[in-house]
Amino acid sequence: MKVGQARETARRWVVEEVSRIPGCSGAYTAGSTNWLPDDYEMRGTSDLDVVVAVTDRSLAGRRRKFVHDGVLFDVSLVGADVLRSPDLVLGDSQVGPSFQTSQILLDPSGHLTSLLDPVRRDFCKRRWVQARCDGAGERVLRHLKSIDRQASFPDQVLACLFAAGVATHVLLLAGLRNPTVRTRYGAVRELLGEYGRIGLHETLLALLGAKHIRPEQAERHLDVLSEIFDAAKRSADPGSPLAADISESTRPAAIDGSREMIKCGLHREAMFWIAVTHSRCQKALTASTAEAIPRGCADRYRELNHDLGIGCAEELRRRREEIERALPHVRAQAEALMKANEKIQGT
Repeated sequence: MKVGQARETARRWVVEEVSRIPGCSGAYTAGSTNWLPDDYEMRGTSDLDVVVAVTDRSLAGRRRKFVHDGVLFDVSLVGADVLRSPDLVLGDSQVGPSFQTSQILLDPSGHLTSLLDPVRRDFCKRRWVQARCDGAGERVLRHLKSIDRQASFPDQVLACLFAAGVATHVLLLAGLRNPTVRTRYGAVRELLGEYGRIGLHETLLALLGAKHIRPEQAERHLDVLSEIFDAAKRSADPGSPLAADISESTRPAAIDGSREMIKCGLHREAMFWIAVTHSRCQKALTASTAEAIPRGCADRYRELNHDLGIGCAEELRRRREEIERALPHVRAQAEALMKANEKIQGT
């Protein structure tokens, strides 16, 4: 299916279904497909992100993935307050990049449409690029601070993985690139290569723990994940937030998408989503009945974390310190990228 066809499918679905949500104030496309032309052929590992703005803050943060008319949708609800003004959108490291490339799917009041021109006009201004980079840097620190020794080990690992992973977004935002989720390490590798800073990519991989991962290791961990993913999706509570990422519809992205990356020589970069997905599966299985847990599941998870250098609480503590120490350097490199980017305009 072409991207343009998927967008039209999204538009029909939004009009039919989303408009019924109480307090819905609009909807727009987001994510990686925003950066693709209408005639681009969507891969089976791709989804189409839709953001729904709601006035009821209790609904914000809800998310689900499902297939509708042959399109895998990833639908997120956000509070309409984050879209109140162009300045709020421009300064938001998560909302801004997607909104400025979005297509409006539903806009009963016309407010979302009124934001598009000023956001697109000022998106490349230096002060807003800096604000978005700063916001991503603060998210790195929040992830680090959220590592709680009282939490489950998978939760601690996830916080560490995302702290390392959001460091790539600091750079992608500085380069005016899509701060993608699953393929962020491949995207930042391409960016840094273009600017002659590929050495920084090795630093980012080291913070992830994947710098020395070999292709056969990545393949082995993915094969293990494939089995555990299937067990987790059978036992995951449909009402759990984890269900959005562990289901039959999301398997192509989680498993097949990672395998594609490995085959393309991005085996180290693929480890981010392999580790994130494995950690989520561990959480889902732990919350289910003991009979649902595959034999040796815990041992395999320990092997994964051992290979990433975060196999115990002490190693997690050290990695947290390494990420925190590296953040000023990442921010300085983002500053250098901004200075070298001719598209970034004055203030």
